[in-house]
Amino acid sequence: MKAKDIQQLSKGELISQIASLRGKIRDLRFTITTRQHAKVRDLLHARKDLARMLTIYKQMEKSEADKINKLES
Repeated sequence: MKAKDIQQLSKGELISQIASLRGKIRDLRFTITTRQHAKVRDLLHARKDLARMLTIYKQMEKSEADKINKLES
């Protein structure tokens, strides 16, 4: 998933996407370990997508905290 697409998601949608991607990564690890899944590259792509989503999630939280701090000042 591209960063632009991720940024357009709401916070709730992003959290659900992160949870489902974590489940997908867990399943891929098991299938690769038992040699049922031959493409290790799928796991690498899923991990990078998760990192992208978590980065954007943290940026969203930081921007919200900055807005609250500006209002309090």
